[in-house]
Amino acid sequence: MTELPPEGGGKVENPRQGGDYAPSVAARYALAQKAGGLVVPLLTVVLAFLIGGAVVFATTGDNPLSTYKAIFEGAGLNWFIEIGSYELRVPFTDAHVPFPWNVNDIESTAAFNLQQTLINFVPLVLTGLAVAFAFRCGMFNIGGQGQYLAGAIVAVWVGSSLPGLPGVVHVLAAIVAGSLVGAAWAGIAGFLKATVGTHEVISTIMLNWIAIWIGVFLFGLGGPLQNDSDPFVPVSNDILDESKLPIFWGDPFLQALHVGFFVALAGLVVYWITLNRTTLGYEVRAVGYNPEAARYGGISVARNYFLAMAISGLFAGLAGALDTTGWAYRINTNDVMISSQIAFTGIAVALLGRNKAIGIGFAALLFASLVTGTSTRNLDPEIFKPELASNLTLLIQGLVVLFVGADVLILSLLGLRRRRRRRTEAATE
Repeated sequence: MTELPPEGGGKVENPRQGGDYAPSVAARYALAQKAGGLVVPLLTVVLAFLIGGAVVFATTGDNPLSTYKAIFEGAGLNWFIEIGSYELRVPFTDAHVPFPWNVNDIESTAAFNLQQTLINFVPLVLTGLAVAFAFRCGMFNIGGQGQYLAGAIVAVWVGSSLPGLPGVVHVLAAIVAGSLVGAAWAGIAGFLKATVGTHEVISTIMLNWIAIWIGVFLFGLGGPLQNDSDPFVPVSNDILDESKLPIFWGDPFLQALHVGFFVALAGLVVYWITLNRTTLGYEVRAVGYNPEAARYGGISVARNYFLAMAISGLFAGLAGALDTTGWAYRINTNDVMISSQIAFTGIAVALLGRNKAIGIGFAALLFASLVTGTSTRNLDPEIFKPELASNLTLLIQGLVVLFVGADVLILSLLGLRRRRRRRTEAATE
């Protein structure tokens, strides 16, 4: 509401300024988070790796730096520092151009490992966006597992059916159908939240289990979508060749990187534009900040709850569809049960990325590197036991989540250091 000037003219004093005004705890915390910028996420990662290294040294006696170096190389990140004189084939053509890195995944182990890291990067980005979009509306979408599964199930069904469709149409149909079903799956939780106030954590956890057991039923022995060739294997039919995503780097027989990588990057851009340059994004953020104030301002809180959850599910369903059409090509009952690893890691990605597009991108790359670099086939057993490597990954992921949740402590420590510096400067003056 606009304040009228006093009768005698002059400047209006803001009642929320001056010596008698003290900002609330929430306001101070919000300001501190903004001031923290990149410092808090970086400190979070450093602390997690320091404690992880201490655990490595205490339990195995190995040098943690050697272990982290092996993980770095196992993830293929050393590819960026192996500079030489090579050629790059322009994707989908026979033309070659000079390039400083070796992209031949047969000659370069680093190139092959980086491909696997980027394959993991794709679903981590999208499931991270699924969590972050709901966060921005004040909700906690813990149902990425069910939404990812819903997208994957529908994508494998569409991709293995409808023979005769043109290739582009078929793969787009599988991806779009999987994304929309993921949106509908999350939309159920959003609808319940908007209409009867059901907490989204409860409803999304229940929907996760429903999706899991639907998948087990569909692909289990005698299930409606079990493969046609072997009745004793609980797996779906392979998707048709025309419904597979094109490969732009690597050998398709060695699980190469597909064009879904660019879809994930586009997802980051769409996320940023939607939240920061559209009316929908403004309303979502307004509801997330204060639903009562948003309602007072004429924004439909119920509508935004539903839309935010549906868009979150769209991202997660897209992740499942891209994994199915990009490299998995089938689903078995084991895949159904363990798919939570990707979806729940997406929560850590969103937290570490502070729900920002660029932060989610870097956080997804970090966690994808950890997953790939600690895999049994990539980690040198002479440096660190591969059977313990996955536990190290989970330890670091858990520490990241812990420290992100305790960012108030990190901000307080940073503030304490600044106050000590000011006292020292004041004493020396």
